[in-house]
Amino acid sequence: MSSNRIVIAGAGLVGLTGCNRLESLPHPQGLTPPQLLDGHPHVQVPWGDGSWILMEPSSSVLIFFLASMTCVMGMQLLRQQQAQVSRFWWGLSLLLWGMGALLAGVSYQAFAYEIKAAGREVVAWTSWWEIFYLLFSTASINAMMIGVAHSSCAVAGRRRLIVYAALNMLVYALLCLTGAFLPARFLVSFELMVLVTTPGYLVFFLINAVAWRRTQSLLELRLMLTWLWLALVMAAYFAHLAAGLTEALWRRGWWFSANDMLHAGLILWMLWIKYKVLPLLKDQPVCP
Repeated sequence: MSSNRIVIAGAGLVGLTGCNRLESLPHPQGLTPPQLLDGHPHVQVPWGDGSWILMEPSSSVLIFFLASMTCVMGMQLLRQQQAQVSRFWWGLSLLLWGMGALLAGVSYQAFAYEIKAAGREVVAWTSWWEIFYLLFSTASINAMMIGVAHSSCAVAGRRRLIVYAALNMLVYALLCLTGAFLPARFLVSFELMVLVTTPGYLVFFLINAVAWRRTQSLLELRLMLTWLWLALVMAAYFAHLAAGLTEALWRRGWWFSANDMLHAGLILWMLWIKYKVLPLLKDQPVCP
């Protein structure tokens, strides 16, 4: 066997081993498939001679609506760039965001049982669907940063933000993929993605605040409100999670999870972007 074939075979073996390792991460509470079903709404869907289990039907509808709406927004913006670089990057960002939401809906909601529980003694904690959701979502935010750089910064500021976005994406991708192949639970967690991406939103707010002070631009004001709105949505998500409202409501026969809180808030946030931000979006160098 040639050295090239040895390298390719070795890389393939490492890849397959890494995939199996990721799926071997057990749920931290040792959740079994029957316990997963008891703790979540689900329906059995006939399929040929058998059936499959659809998890959290209402949550699945919510996340897939968010995903499709955001993808459509992104594609529309890519078709209506109006020779503005900022509109291209915002369009790409929204398309990536929607694709990430679609991946999340598949593994966290609709097909969670089939992907992470079917045929197992203990439910798997994550999946490759979720790894790609994390990567797409982080790429979306960094693309958004480049869009903000072109709508609110002059050349020097743009260059700094583009370098930051590229490094942020590279570092996070290395951390996330390392966590997937080791595997390491924290490196593939939603919490790490939030920690990596939150500074970007703070940078957005500061850029738009400085630009608004100088120009009194309506776009900059609405972008500032955009980041404040997102902060409130995230705060509501973590508050819902910390208070254990999902479990409390489910005991009373109502299903409204922390993820539902997040996705409902993001749908309203996306509608704000669609109708209040995107119509004003253009390249506008206003800061050094």
